[in-house]
Amino acid sequence: MIDGHKAALTTMTDSNRRKYVRRPDRPVAAVRLALDTDGLVYRKWGGEQRAKPGDWIVDNDGDVYSVDADVFARTYRELGKGSYVKTTPIWAERAAQAGSVKTKEGATQYQAGDYIVSNASDGSDAYAIEAAKFEALYAPSNDDG
Repeated sequence: MIDGHKAALTTMTDSNRRKYVRRPDRPVAAVRLALDTDGLVYRKWGGEQRAKPGDWIVDNDGDVYSVDADVFARTYRELGKGSYVKTTPIWAERAAQAGSVKTKEGATQYQAGDYIVSNASDGSDAYAIEAAKFEALYAPSNDDG
């Protein structure tokens, strides 16, 4: 629930989705969950999240969360020991109302005006980011493809 209202499970729409790129001066610190473990369960973004062995623990300017191993390998490039930058574009749209989006790790709740973000042009592999943080991290892509 968000502010007493039931959160709607959201999917992105083609008509409002735009392509963005991560600002190159905004790297993250990350470490691979390379432990003999059944995984990690934690609470974040209004719900229970799960990280599997091999996933990555990311510190994005103080915002700490996990990223699926395959997604991390496909979307990030190492700058130096423990420092990574997201190199692939993302697609995003502003949320018209509060809701929830299913992620690989669990689910993320968001407020109206936040961004629903996807690592894929078809809107799959989605998550949500607070508007001010999104605008600090991403810029519209000059490439429409």
